[in-house]
Amino acid sequence: MARKAIKGLYYITHIDNLSSILKWGILSHELIEQQNIKYRPIYDQNIVSHRQQRQTPDDKSLWYFANLYFQPRNPMLYRVYVGENRRDIAVVEINPKVLNNPGVYITNGNAASNASDIFPAKQGIQEINQLKEILDKEWWNSDDGSKRKIMAECLVPEYVDPSYITAIYVPTHEAVNKLKALLPGNTLDIIPEPYMFFVPLQRTQITPVFNLVEGDMFFSRAQTLTISVNTKGVMGKGLAARAKYQFPDVYVRYQEVCRGRNPQLKLSIPYLYKRETPIDYDLADASNMLPGINNEKWFLLFATKGHWKEQSDLRSIERGLEWISKNYQQEGIKSLALPALGCGLGGLEWSEVGPLMCRYLVNLNISVRIYLPREKEIPPEQLTTDFLLGT
Repeated sequence: MARKAIKGLYYITHIDNLSSILKWGILSHELIEQQNIKYRPIYDQNIVSHRQQRQTPDDKSLWYFANLYFQPRNPMLYRVYVGENRRDIAVVEINPKVLNNPGVYITNGNAASNASDIFPAKQGIQEINQLKEILDKEWWNSDDGSKRKIMAECLVPEYVDPSYITAIYVPTHEAVNKLKALLPGNTLDIIPEPYMFFVPLQRTQITPVFNLVEGDMFFSRAQTLTISVNTKGVMGKGLAARAKYQFPDVYVRYQEVCRGRNPQLKLSIPYLYKRETPIDYDLADASNMLPGINNEKWFLLFATKGHWKEQSDLRSIERGLEWISKNYQQEGIKSLALPALGCGLGGLEWSEVGPLMCRYLVNLNISVRIYLPREKEIPPEQLTTDFLLGT
């Protein structure tokens, strides 16, 4: 990632701060304190105070710098997303030419972490090159350090001039309209980007609590996430591989329930892993200080095939769906997110899987979201209630 390959830098803020930012720029915390500027904070005060203690090589506190991210879809934005009303959060895009300013530093991870190094900009760009694979990822975890590294920062002395601002990103079209009303005369592009903010796109509402959506299921707020797997204990590709690396304990439990003469996971009988660790500990920055933490996140391991080389079996999927419909209340499932079972790498078509899933799940007395496959565009007529329920 050469300097010219960096398309933008990003600042996370509350929309109430944008009017001031567009007028005066993005100010360091030190300047905000000195000038007694009123602003709407989005970060926990403990996080802000901790950053004051960390110093750059020229003995300046992080408070002296305006901090920008190379990847805005990161654990800090997720923390803000679960701790604030996400409709009122914005990401400001900054022209990477700001890297040419004197006194700029670059970190190879969350600047507040002692595990992150702080480099002058020229050397820091080389470090960012080494992080390209991590910065381009859709997920992170603590075990491999990617949770810290994906929050690599650009530290700009004192302030970022408003002339460097190139665009503003918000979660929804409704947020675009709200921001236009708040910022009359603004000429910058205001761009709705739900994926950046971990917000799914609703495509079809079957009932008030049953929806088909596009998005990243692993950031769903549903209590239970469904992972399509085989019965051989192999998580090699697709969502299963994502679960293996993002949540290693899920993979360990999956292998355990596939073993032995009488394995607990079978075709037609999913296995519910009632995980004890809150998922927000994995996803959010400074999660130990996060109010209202998502305390319960379970994983439903749903076998769609026997061997990983085989195509998914529609009859086994139907029996597994029948198990869910009969056992979800007894098992304590309060809300459920599922992929389009057997589609994509499983080789099945939505035209047969979609109606089957809807028939078994539409009448559950809980919130259900089916995440549509990304691999192939689904014809709009196959997302209608008439097609899916035969009404």
